[in-house]
Amino acid sequence: MGRIMQIKAVLVALLAFAIFSTHDVVVKFLGATFSPFQIVFFSGLFSFPLITLMLVRDPTQGNLRPVHPWWVALRSVCVVTSPTAAFYAFTVLPLAQVYALLFAAPLLITVLAIPILGEKVGVMRMIAVLLGLGGVIVVVRPGATELQMGHFAALLAAFAVALQSVILRKIGREERRAVLMLYPALINVGVMGVAMIFVYEPVQLVDLGGMATVALFSFTASLMLVYSYTNAEAALVAPMQYSQIIWAAIFGILIFSEVPDSMTLIGAGIIVASGLFIIAREARGGTSEQTPVLRTRSRGISPGSFRVSQVMRRPEQE
Repeated sequence: MGRIMQIKAVLVALLAFAIFSTHDVVVKFLGATFSPFQIVFFSGLFSFPLITLMLVRDPTQGNLRPVHPWWVALRSVCVVTSPTAAFYAFTVLPLAQVYALLFAAPLLITVLAIPILGEKVGVMRMIAVLLGLGGVIVVVRPGATELQMGHFAALLAAFAVALQSVILRKIGREERRAVLMLYPALINVGVMGVAMIFVYEPVQLVDLGGMATVALFSFTASLMLVYSYTNAEAALVAPMQYSQIIWAAIFGILIFSEVPDSMTLIGAGIIVASGLFIIAREARGGTSEQTPVLRTRSRGISPGSFRVSQVMRRPEQE
């Protein structure tokens, strides 16, 4: 690929993650009034027509019956869980803390790939995982600070993102794109619709616009990532996700008066360094047959997004 094209793709990825971060600011504002169930429901509902546009482009023939129904069901549960948990975390924790904990997802992908994909993880990558998890402990600081449900929610979101990503890597070659996109979307709206009955708050027009913005930003940023991964190596694009910690600091200070403390920044630095090391090891080749982290091309915590890997999938790849 041409150097100019790759630079442009990286810049587009940086812009995509800036949009994702702006999306999270809107979620944090909405979370002051609405339950995560209600935010996920409406943003998922608004995203449904957008995702439908992706479904009609599915060129593969067949029905909507999953080849691996239990894996599809488990992945759909993860797709519902990850945005709900993340949105709750954004509501109750500083942005920088949430991002630091969500950055643990590549570490968890590396671990989950061992039993699910049969991935062989070398000593160096396992050390990186352990150091990264140590960074999580630095951010959370159990014993020094009071653990909140938001901390557990952010880690649950990271785990759900990791699990759905590994499952997609396992079954993506055999399941139709329509199956992989439609079932999570339906379950998302259905489950959130039932849960919303117990927490519903009247929605003003401006709030409805905010929820539509969440869906639009998520979908737009996902399309931009498709462009980036199509025109540049995954090893160049994947690290751009960590730019969100910069936006978290900027938005946190300017909008929410959240000044990241030193321990959060140190822990985030450890987690980011571990993730970058794993990405670099997979990109080198010879150390990973599945490259599960590099194959994870979506953020995974937004109901308005779609799995980038599904759109980019080729018969011989996934």
